[in-house]
Amino acid sequence: MNTEKKVWISDKSFFWLVVGISMAIPAVVTLLRFLPDEWRPTAEFARGLPKLNAIINTLVSITLILGFWAIKSKKDKGLHQKFMLASFVLSTVFLVSYVIYHFSVPHVPYCQTGTIKIIYLLILFTHIVLAAVVLPLVLYTIYFSTSGQIVKHRKWAKITFPMWLYVSVTGVVVYLMLAPCLDQL
Repeated sequence: MNTEKKVWISDKSFFWLVVGISMAIPAVVTLLRFLPDEWRPTAEFARGLPKLNAIINTLVSITLILGFWAIKSKKDKGLHQKFMLASFVLSTVFLVSYVIYHFSVPHVPYCQTGTIKIIYLLILFTHIVLAAVVLPLVLYTIYFSTSGQIVKHRKWAKITFPMWLYVSVTGVVVYLMLAPCLDQL
């Protein structure tokens, strides 16, 4: 008996959608890093977005942990889905806010030196790399769940969950480490 749900998109079409999204987002973020300052709009409100982004990442971390708890401890699929959907929506809001910030505000270099700068750069590097890697994993993990491919969903979630949690937690850590530099603007 086939228990898979009928989906709105074929596996092949979804693959190309994920490839497009997974390439476009890092490309846009990279381009924004090198956008000349004179091309940036004046958006004073954007200076407050890093703090908002850290709050959003904190909420993502909390909803991810609650989603994990709901399925592992409570065996409550509905509650798990709600928390994971909240994680995805919050991550999407974060991404939009992040792009607006980097479009509106020039790059802020890290202002500390020595060992703390090395630690910051290591955390930042792993955060950036894993943020790019986790995006298609999240999309596929959700796709497998919504299309009824639960065995695949569980297999992918074992990789996606810890990586997504790491990215959301290190996003907050990066903000906290960079906050004194933002205050110097």
